[in-house]
Amino acid sequence: MSDVSSHRVAVIGAGITGAAAAHRLVQPDLAAEVASVVLFDCEDRVGGRIDGTSFAGLDCIDTGADAFLARVPEAIGLAQAVGLGDDLVHPERAGAAVWYDGLHDIPEGLVLGVPGNPISLSRSGLISWRGKARAMLEPFLPRSSTNHDNIGTYMRSRFGDEVHERLVDALIGSIYAADTDNFSLAEVPQLATLANDRSLLLAARRIARHSAGTASASAAPIFGAPRGGMRQLVQATVKTFEQHGGNVRLGQEIGLERTGSGWQVGGDDFDTVICAVPADRAAQLLADFPASTHGTDRADVVMVTLHVSDDEFPDRLRGRSGYLVPKPVQRDVTAASFGSQKWAHWVPPGGGQILRVSLGRDGAPVLHLNDDDIVARTLDDLRRHLGVTFSPSEVRLTRWPGAFAQYRPHHRRWVDAVRSSLAPGIFVAGGSYDGIGIPACIRSGRTIAERSVSATSGLSP
Repeated sequence: MSDVSSHRVAVIGAGITGAAAAHRLVQPDLAAEVASVVLFDCEDRVGGRIDGTSFAGLDCIDTGADAFLARVPEAIGLAQAVGLGDDLVHPERAGAAVWYDGLHDIPEGLVLGVPGNPISLSRSGLISWRGKARAMLEPFLPRSSTNHDNIGTYMRSRFGDEVHERLVDALIGSIYAADTDNFSLAEVPQLATLANDRSLLLAARRIARHSAGTASASAAPIFGAPRGGMRQLVQATVKTFEQHGGNVRLGQEIGLERTGSGWQVGGDDFDTVICAVPADRAAQLLADFPASTHGTDRADVVMVTLHVSDDEFPDRLRGRSGYLVPKPVQRDVTAASFGSQKWAHWVPPGGGQILRVSLGRDGAPVLHLNDDDIVARTLDDLRRHLGVTFSPSEVRLTRWPGAFAQYRPHHRRWVDAVRSSLAPGIFVAGGSYDGIGIPACIRSGRTIAERSVSATSGLSP
């Protein structure tokens, strides 16, 4: 068993994964085994791809993720632990739509696009009668194999092309910036759980009925966020980490060198290093060491934020949170969020509406376009989708290179191969490996922090 009385840990990457890992390491049950923790980042701020700036007269409008899933414990728990429990807000009760030659309300009872309410699906104008008939055959089909671990292959075999392309892929593709015809089924846990049943429709129907039976004004909301923006969660986590004795070093180039008994980062010696950065960055850090960190694809996205006047925003769009655009009818815009309809605190003090529009996904590059071209394409797509020619008074464009890891079929095999190849004392965590979304990144950071201590203590990781 290792002597941990002077054990030092470096956490590289001050995004939500690294912040959560560092915060976990200074908690009382682990702190007794860790002498010191240093959180590094080459940027001069914490947060990584979680950020926000002032916009439309408001202090902070997110430039990346604007919410976390509140029906899993990780993000809510961390927010409460770092003093933000009373500052959490939740979206308005606004309905979302899918644009397919017009806006169509998303049918009730969907579970990540899987129909769970046949009546609602039958009434939807989004799916043709032929597509509906094909979908209704699903409960009568024999169980389908999931050995291919491919969402598109599986969903098309169960429901046909229309339900997959206009519902399943539209929702999951938006969440992951993905092409679900080349994406791991196992890495979308809610969908993988449904696939354990012979019939997805019947399994989704049970979930939809349960949700309807428990729905009430006091029911737990699906999403949440700090009132001050998602960056507030990372900032509060890092601040709490520092209050517990942690050290933060920002704005410096980070290299990794092997020493006789450990690792050197930023000129200091450490026994353990947690790389809480994307896999391509981890591969650069570990280039001189035997580690199979290469191999993940990533999708680039651009977020265009618009401030438009109330006069230009049609009454028919009020009460909607936004819409998704299925791939067969996509040009550039993949999704649009009506931010001031979605969040009560996003109403500009001088009036108007805030819209956030997403471009780019796996297989649809966007970063080669200049800013003027992106804005022009955004406004043109909005005119096509909504029949409105917006003249925004303020525009903000945020480029996110490599923002979304793409989990190819059998992604978990690659993750296992990476972690088994790492040298003793090196650990990797984050969205490249363990799930996209803020709760998943928090869970990954905390889990790897605990695993690193267990390994150091001579316990099984």
